[in-house]
Order: sequence, then structure tokens, then C-alpha cells
Amino acid sequence: MKKYIFILFTLIAFSSCKKFLDIQPESEVSKEELFTTEEGFKEALNGAYVGFASTNLYGGNLTFSNLDIMAQNYQFSDGNYQRIAAFDYTLPSFVDKINTIWTSSYKSIGNVNQILEVIDERKGLFRDHNYEIIKGEALALRAYMHFDLLRMFGTSFKNNPSFKAMPYVTTVSTKTTPYSTVSEIMDKVIADLQQAKTLLKTIDPIIPGTYVVGYPKGEKTTELKNGSLFLQNRRHRMNYYAVVGELARVYLYKSDNANALSSAKEVIESLKFPWTIKEDFFNADVAKRDRIFYNEILFGWFIPKSQDQLIGLFSRDNPDYSATADQINAIYNLGTVGADDWRYKQWFRIVKSAGNTDRFYLQKYLVNSSPIENLHPLVAPALRLSEMYMIAAEASFDTNPGVAVDYFNTLRTHRGIGASLSAGISKLDFINELEGEYRKEFYGESQNFFMHKRLNLNIITTTGLIYQPSDKLFVFPLPVDEQAYRN
Repeated sequence: MKKYIFILFTLIAFSSCKKFLDIQPESEVSKEELFTTEEGFKEALNGAYVGFASTNLYGGNLTFSNLDIMAQNYQFSDGNYQRIAAFDYTLPSFVDKINTIWTSSYKSIGNVNQILEVIDERKGLFRDHNYEIIKGEALALRAYMHFDLLRMFGTSFKNNPSFKAMPYVTTVSTKTTPYSTVSEIMDKVIADLQQAKTLLKTIDPIIPGTYVVGYPKGEKTTELKNGSLFLQNRRHRMNYYAVVGELARVYLYKSDNANALSSAKEVIESLKFPWTIKEDFFNADVAKRDRIFYNEILFGWFIPKSQDQLIGLFSRDNPDYSATADQINAIYNLGTVGADDWRYKQWFRIVKSAGNTDRFYLQKYLVNSSPIENLHPLVAPALRLSEMYMIAAEASFDTNPGVAVDYFNTLRTHRGIGASLSAGISKLDFINELEGEYRKEFYGESQNFFMHKRLNLNIITTTGLIYQPSDKLFVFPLPVDEQAYRN
């Protein structure tokens, strides 16, 4: 990288003894002062999460912005949005957003690198297993961010593993970090995740059966019961199962189906994450309604500060992003299996128009009007149980198509779709079905673009326009200041 800014951590105050993530910036301190106590390391890690969950990254740009637009989920009258949907990387606002993502990503990577740079030499500061928790989460965050940068700025592994993509930064320095190839970055991501997995295995509070996933005010959940505030709400952190789930995602990207399947199965067979029941998803009482399949989330970014942005993007009258009835009906297969799809029924508000086509407004991230409380906090889903089933299905198809179809059908059953795929389905037809399911499940979450890139698939708009897969389509241009360093 041309520039590497030395970052001062933002101290995070524990403002509530009941809600770990109700945190506010308090002051800036030097690295030397921050890392003299265990509490300092905790505060540094909390500050890193706040950075990752900002609107520059997963609380905005990397979940609800251009990646989602390029998945062809919406129809726009605005010319700039139309150019983004058409993959016009020369649009000035698009260029600026790419620069923001790049800079903010490496700043956040720098935050966790500062933790990792000194944590081993100060291991004696830590009580219980907090050393393993903090180091494991920091390694996992570094890997997670680098992998998403790779999925934007590198070629796919399947297309060109030797492409020199970007730096994998592991030190805090003003020196330039050399660019690595796609293959090298994949290996480094896996190495960080495997080390994180080893650190968190057996000691992460989420692993024992006594840790019960559920809604914050649910009678059975124990997610807020740990005596240490730092160890509550493990699904809002890079917990053990989030690391394993990310490994499944990364291995699949690398076409390592055996390891992808093994990792996905570990999450599935843990039975830690219960499927959402129909009564919760459709509850007539909005204060008891689960709009995002919250219990199925392995890991989600806590994003209360994104509330106003999400209302403006999706749910208010005349929002920035909306789809036509024809688009949503096509995405959710209204003419066939879609009529019973829970997501189709619950995620959209239909706005009738006398003179124009009906519009569908996304309600997935709707926050109830005050003083009505939500059933769960506002989060940006990062890893889901449903994705583990889709990974397991794809990774097992070549060796056992019957098992693959079972994984796929299980997911659809828990989305209200009773029609099953046949075990005799062809590989091509199965991938087409899987592609459609990704688009339904991750609508408004920016994962669909990455599936098309990974498998080198056409992107087809609901009007029938076909974008042929190519690096011009799938590889984000580097910021201008960085372009010379790739060569």
C-alpha cells in the first residue's frame, strides 16, 4: 500500500452493565497507554468492531449499497443508480465509494493489527481465557475483512488465482506492504481463520450446551446471562461458529469442496442455531416479530446507528431503493413455488399505484416506531445458518447429489416452500436453483454478487438483459493512488 496511517484507538466506555454493545466513544489514547491492561485490550477490540460496523463498511457500503444494486434487486429512475446497476465503475460517486471502502477497510485492519502486534508479549495481563478470545476474534476480523476486499478487488479464485490482487497487511508500519496473488491471499485468510478457530475452540462461551441462542427477552436464551459483560452476546462477535462458517465460505470460494462441506456441517450439526418458526416470523404483534431470522444468524454486525439510513433506503414512503412487482415476482418465483415463500410474504410492503407499476418496499430492517420495542436488535447479517446449508449442498453435489438436494430442500422447507427438488436433478439445473435461492435469501445483504463472481455466472436482469461474466464486471478498480503498486 502507498499509505498506511498509524491509528490511535478510540476508547470505548462500558455504558451499560446489561448491554455490552451499548457503547459510545469516549476518548483517544496512545497505543502504549491502551495496551497496559486487559481492559485496554477489550476496549481496543470493541473499538475495532465499531469501525467495522460503521456506514463506511458493514453498517452501510458493504451490506446495503452498490454490491446490492449490482445484484439487480431494484429499479431506479435516478441516472446514477442506473449506472451503478450497469457496472459503470467510472461514475464519480462510485469511484469515491470504492476509495472509501478501501481506506476504511485497511484502517480497520490496522486497528486489529495493533492488538495482534502486542498481545503475545503481554499475555500475562489476561485472566481466564480472555487472551484466547481477544486474539482469536482479532485474527478472525482481519481475515474476514481481507477476504471481502479480495472478493471485490481480486479476480475469482476459479478464474485467475495468480492475479496480483492487493496487500494482506499483518503489521503496523509506514512501509508499503507488497501485493499478494489471489491464491496467496486465500492461504493467508485460511491461516488466520484456522489459528482463530484453534484459539476459540473449547473455550468460547458459545460452544457449551448451556449457551442457548434466542431473542434477547426470550425465556430460554442465555445469551445475556454470562457474568462477564465482555462475553455476552457472542453472536454479535466473531465467535467460534462464525469462524467455522467463514472458513466454509472461504473454502467454497477456493473450490475446496471437502473442507467447505466439513466446516458447514460442523455449524449445522452443532444444532446451536434454531430455525425460525413461522409464529415468530409472522407474529401479528410487531414487537414480537422476527423480520431477519435472527436466531439463525451465526454472526451479525450491531448497527443501531444505521437505522435512519436504512429507513431512507428501504422502508419509508418513496425510498431510495425499491423494486417493481414484476421484479419481486420473478425473483421469488411467484408463478411456481413462490406463493408460499415466507420471505415474499413478509419482507415487502406493496405500494399500489394507479398510473404506474406497483412497487415493493423492503421491510427486512424496519425498526418499530417508538415506543414499541423490537424483538431483536438491529443487525446487519454477516453469516447465516441458511448459507451453511447452501454451502453444504453445493459442496456435496459432485460426490452425493442426493445429500445435496436434502440440504437444499431442508432450507426451502424452513422458508415455507413445500415443493422439493428431485434427487435426479442435473448439476446445471441444481446450480440454477441454488443461484435463485441465494438471491431470495440474501436480498438486501450484498452476497448474491459474490456468488455470481465465484461461479463465473451471467448476471441477468429481470428485464432479460444479460451481463456476461468478466473481470471488467466483477473486479473493482483500485483507487488511483494504489494502481502503481499492483504492477
